[in-house]
Amino acid sequence: MTHESLEIIPTSSTGMVFRGHDPLGLSEVVLAERHPAAVYLASLAPGSRRTMRASLDAIAALLTASRCDAMTLNWSLVRYEHSAAVRAVLASRYAVAGANKMLSALRGVLRAAWRLGLMSAEAYQLATDVAAVRGSALPAGRALSSGELRALFRTCAEGRGGSGARDAAVLALAYGAGLRRSEIVALDLEDFDAQTGALTVRRGKGRKDRLAYIANGAFAAVADWIAVRGSGPGPLFWPVNKGGRLLPRRLSDHAVYTLMKRLASHAEVAAFTPHDCRRTMIGDLLDAGVDISTVQRLVGHSAITTTSRYDRRGETAKRKASNVLSVPYVTNRLAARIQR
Repeated sequence: MTHESLEIIPTSSTGMVFRGHDPLGLSEVVLAERHPAAVYLASLAPGSRRTMRASLDAIAALLTASRCDAMTLNWSLVRYEHSAAVRAVLASRYAVAGANKMLSALRGVLRAAWRLGLMSAEAYQLATDVAAVRGSALPAGRALSSGELRALFRTCAEGRGGSGARDAAVLALAYGAGLRRSEIVALDLEDFDAQTGALTVRRGKGRKDRLAYIANGAFAAVADWIAVRGSGPGPLFWPVNKGGRLLPRRLSDHAVYTLMKRLASHAEVAAFTPHDCRRTMIGDLLDAGVDISTVQRLVGHSAITTTSRYDRRGETAKRKASNVLSVPYVTNRLAARIQR
């Protein structure tokens, strides 16, 4: 998008207003508090805003040949023919989960337009009456083996200064409590109860607070980090510079991604993401026979169907079933030896 297609005007009360230039773009200045995309994004948890903003930007670009983004499109002008065309393009370009996430963002911003009185109920209902993209795909990411986890924690133990203790504690919470990286960095020291091992996870996905628990090695890793960090109030996790000096400010969620990438490289473990630790924790708990509803509450899923997507037991059963069959195939090399 060019700079000419976006006009940003500061105001004392709202911060910004927006105006765009396209048949579907805004034709007049709109206060942020009356802007459907701004209102919708403000209703989301901080960790979801970046993803959904990118989704709305992509949809706005599709509708206007890249002349508008989420903040310059006039969402109140979107009708069924627009959303149906968007769905068709998304279904052809994106994986099922990605396409449906973007459609969810579209429905959310149109709902905000209706609630702001910018769309009639009929126009809103018709514009959002597009079916979800159907299909199935193998889940993204991977599970870490117990050997890989041991190698990663050994690498943490070899870390210099306070970085090793911090990295071990972050890894322990990602696997031992199944926390998302945004939830890890949002923790304050007072959110950890050293008596019970309880963690108060504030404003998780969907702006839902919950309690998580850590024990044994995860508890010890967090306690060891706190011994290095000190007992001063504030963010639980701090950056550590190259000289090993602790910087008393909040760690970013991107830093969590970076430190796990570095750990994987040093431990000679195949690449993984912070979310793969969460995926592994859920699968391990289900494999151990923990009730799925308990796992759902531990990790903060709003629907049990989300938790079930991490259940590996069905694949394990399929793998065992495949071993029941005996296929009477003899390799060529074995057949040659037999003939001789």
